[in-house]
Amino acid sequence: MSTTDPLAPPSFDHFADLEVEVGKPQVLSQSARGMRRLVPITGGQARGNGWTARVLPGGTDFQLIVSETLSELDARYGLETDAGDLIYVQNHAVRAAPADVMAKLLRGEPVDPAQVYFRCNPRFETSSPTLNWICERMFVGVGVRRPAQVVMRFFALM
Repeated sequence: MSTTDPLAPPSFDHFADLEVEVGKPQVLSQSARGMRRLVPITGGQARGNGWTARVLPGGTDFQLIVSETLSELDARYGLETDAGDLIYVQNHAVRAAPADVMAKLLRGEPVDPAQVYFRCNPRFETSSPTLNWICERMFVGVGVRRPAQVVMRFFALM
């Protein structure tokens, strides 16, 4: 009989660190639901345990600025590993901060990351036999928004 509790809290296994370069946000609308913005993803890099990748230009972070303190993010972009494997990333995130800090973020100004709650849930798709396991796991992450870059650390739930 197994002594492992199947309902024990999951542990976290470091998967990757990402530095995603972003361009100037484009405001699409301001409605009762909030402000819609598109932020172009222009490049960057990812580093995992034994692998590296580049962030492919052409992705987008679809943002809904819900209130003065809350943003819902949906970033979609591609990675290409040094081995030539392609990975599609869809990353849902919540970013919350006091109104004055959020206002600075939205203006593209630097802020103290300790004042911002930035948590995410990335999902991956790939046809790579070596990396196929990432399609079969759940991931969570933390992030920091800088003026022209988003820095994130992703963890696999074990």
